[in-house]
Amino acid sequence: MTFIHTMRWFGPNDPVSLMHIRQAGCTGIVTALHQIPVGDVWSVDAIQERIRRIEADNNRYTPLTWEVVESLPVHEDIKKGLPSREQYIENYKVSLRNLAACGIKTVCYNFMPVLDWSRTNLHYEMPDGSLALRFVWEDFAVFDLCILQRPNAEVDYTPEVREAAGRKFAAMTAEEIATLQNTVLLGLPGSNEAFELATFQGLLNNYKHIGDKELRENLYYFIQQVAPVAEEAGVNLCIHPDDPPKPLLGLPRVVSTEADLAQLMDTCKVRANGITFCTGSLGVRADNDLPKMVERFGDRIHFVHLRTTKREENPLNFHEAAHLAGDVDMYEVVKAFVVEGKRRKAKGQTDSTIPMRPDHGHQMLDDLHKTGKDKSYPGYSAIGRLKGLAELRGLEMAIERSI
Repeated sequence: MTFIHTMRWFGPNDPVSLMHIRQAGCTGIVTALHQIPVGDVWSVDAIQERIRRIEADNNRYTPLTWEVVESLPVHEDIKKGLPSREQYIENYKVSLRNLAACGIKTVCYNFMPVLDWSRTNLHYEMPDGSLALRFVWEDFAVFDLCILQRPNAEVDYTPEVREAAGRKFAAMTAEEIATLQNTVLLGLPGSNEAFELATFQGLLNNYKHIGDKELRENLYYFIQQVAPVAEEAGVNLCIHPDDPPKPLLGLPRVVSTEADLAQLMDTCKVRANGITFCTGSLGVRADNDLPKMVERFGDRIHFVHLRTTKREENPLNFHEAAHLAGDVDMYEVVKAFVVEGKRRKAKGQTDSTIPMRPDHGHQMLDDLHKTGKDKSYPGYSAIGRLKGLAELRGLEMAIERSI
């Protein structure tokens, strides 16, 4: 097969268990040490403890291995280019060496300021009754202009959007306002905790003097420091694209387009400076030709997220579609990866199979009714991802048999 089939697991508190992931057909686990504060070193002991948990039942059942770290987070001081970044970069290098010493060779990260991802609705009802994640530009404007009241936010919206946001906000109930606020301020994936509104503006203010140029320079400085260390240790770094791929809240986004990725690859030419190819994030933009991007960057793609989004009548709005629906031509994307895998195998590369996970499954069936500790994280319910993986595995096999 072209892909190593994996799923994201958020650790011991994840309601989706390792056995669930194993039974879905996966052999790989994508996880991170979320308990360690951002910027601190991941010790060998902490890494090995997580490995022991993942491999605990391997003597009885289909073996699982920790295939990908997602994510080894980048400290905000690095993104802001502060003098303190030097120590955080050194810590990052130590963590990479420790991961390599424990046999983990693929590390995903992102460079999105403050928020890792943004949605305005976590329970958008699909025609079949399942629930999906959705982003509506007008609703985001409601949060920005009327709830957060970010200084000078109006310059980021057209007069029509500002007027519509004002009317919508005036008609919203207190419960609807609180739901939108908590949705936009939701923290890292795998968390049900949101940022506090009272402190959120302060986090944005820290980027007041950081524009597109400055953020790119800080990203390139970071990767030029850490990628050679990763290469030496035998680790592949792979950056996740911006989600959604456009500036938000006055914050620049610099990993959104083919040109962004090309510039990043050129700024540090070692192969360890690579890409997490997320078809959902990149596919939000109609100007990203995903199959051609796989062909162009194939050798630098070390990890794959397969999902698809559907742009709506207003193309600034989108929702998570079923894995074989939406705007992403999943057939052509998977075909491009099958070709890339064959190319690697022909060259004798040891990484001819690429870790892939189905991303952002719909909430459906029994997962619709789970509450409390059994309730899954937004986008990461077991059954929706199982459905997506089953579809993708079938597509992958059919393409491989046809070539």
